[in-house]
Amino acid sequence: MQPPKTHNHIELSFEIDSDLFEVYIAVLSQQGIEYFLEEDRKLLAYLPENDWNAGKEQSIRDLLQQSFGSVPHYTVSLMADRNWNAEWEAHLKPVQVSDRFLIVQQQKEYEVKPGQIVIAINPKMSFGTGYHATTRLMLRQMEEIDLTDRKIMDIGTGTGVLAIAARKLGNRNPILAFDNNAWAAENAVENVEENQAPDIRVELLDAEEELAANLEEGYDFIIANINKNVIDRILPVIRKHAPAAEVLLSGILVYDEPWLKKLIKRLGYTAKKTIYEDEWLSCLIDPKK
Repeated sequence: MQPPKTHNHIELSFEIDSDLFEVYIAVLSQQGIEYFLEEDRKLLAYLPENDWNAGKEQSIRDLLQQSFGSVPHYTVSLMADRNWNAEWEAHLKPVQVSDRFLIVQQQKEYEVKPGQIVIAINPKMSFGTGYHATTRLMLRQMEEIDLTDRKIMDIGTGTGVLAIAARKLGNRNPILAFDNNAWAAENAVENVEENQAPDIRVELLDAEEELAANLEEGYDFIIANINKNVIDRILPVIRKHAPAAEVLLSGILVYDEPWLKKLIKRLGYTAKKTIYEDEWLSCLIDPKK
């Protein structure tokens, strides 16, 4: 796996009320922005410098105008390559996902309850720290499922936290975890090694362009904590090339649940279990009608 060519990022700093952070993150994610920091009345969004141009900025402005009726004040800054881990270190604390899961930052002190599963994450700007509701929802769903003998694919793995969790929950088969962002894939490899989670293959792949070929390997449990637009495009591919697989989804706002129900019905799936936190949902879908 080749390392990223540059870690330079563009920072978009939006001045909005903190109550709107979650919905803005969901909307901005539709433009391929995956990395966010939340400050008091400021939402900071990061995308690679190579992805930034006048057309990209206009697309973001158009989407915000369409979604909210206006574009909030924002500033654009170039963030040169630096130690992002140090930046995250100032923000991250242990995350109590459930009675069973605790997500901690590597090399920091923490207290563990008896029987609790600990996942140590060094986030490096990758999605999946446990601070976002969608990650917590996915983990809470996974801990209720017998994953022992499932063949698992993790689409948009980010930090690798969900693939690592599957292994720590007792899964015994090889796991494929992939992301289309080189930095995220690199980070997932590091976290897999840190957690001593064997037989997780992390790849730099495009979920849409290379999904069908990889599904032919016989995966029967597919994890996808991504955004609505990508789910809309890849779920038909999963249904066609892995028709017997259960799919666990998140990255979907509760306001989009009617859209999800229509998509599931159209593809012949059944919503097996849906859970909620804040403005987000996670849905486990079954291939059986």
